[in-house]
Amino acid sequence: MLPDRSSLPRRSALLLGLALCAGLAGCQVRPLYSQAGGTAPKLASVGFSEPKNRVEQVVRNELVFLAAGGAGEPLNPAYTVTLHVSSTASNVLDDDGLAEASVPVAGRVQVTGSYTLTRSVDGQVLKRSEHSSVALIDVSRQSFAKLRAIRDGENRAARELAEFIRADVAIVLAKEPPLQQPAWQK
Repeated sequence: MLPDRSSLPRRSALLLGLALCAGLAGCQVRPLYSQAGGTAPKLASVGFSEPKNRVEQVVRNELVFLAAGGAGEPLNPAYTVTLHVSSTASNVLDDDGLAEASVPVAGRVQVTGSYTLTRSVDGQVLKRSEHSSVALIDVSRQSFAKLRAIRDGENRAARELAEFIRADVAIVLAKEPPLQQPAWQK
């Protein structure tokens, strides 16, 4: 005998609900920066490579501030991030007719950063990645205004890039075992 047609949608909804509950039962949700996970002290123990250009300096400064909450870099970092940052500026439109006009042209600044996170104790690479961030700018025909717009765009994109990198590093460090305290602190 076939089941009653009116109970079929109810049964399928019940089965779907049970399958969803079973699937979510294995999920664990916890805050990334919780004290229980120890992510904040691990982030504060990250050192960053010396910058090679102005934009890389902006990214590095922002990362130092975000990682340690304004406390600065550690003297003996447990982890090291090696940064390589570059930027490019371009016009959005390549229209020669606009080059004659005295109005600003839409442009963009792209800041690209690659980094390697290594554990200082054994030199093991924990993560290697690359991110990009774009800031839109108005490119003026005046030289100083154009340079200033590009620099402001680089600064905005660099700060955003630093936040992407900090989030990636925090995710990796959340999976790392807790830091060992030195013997003199125990």
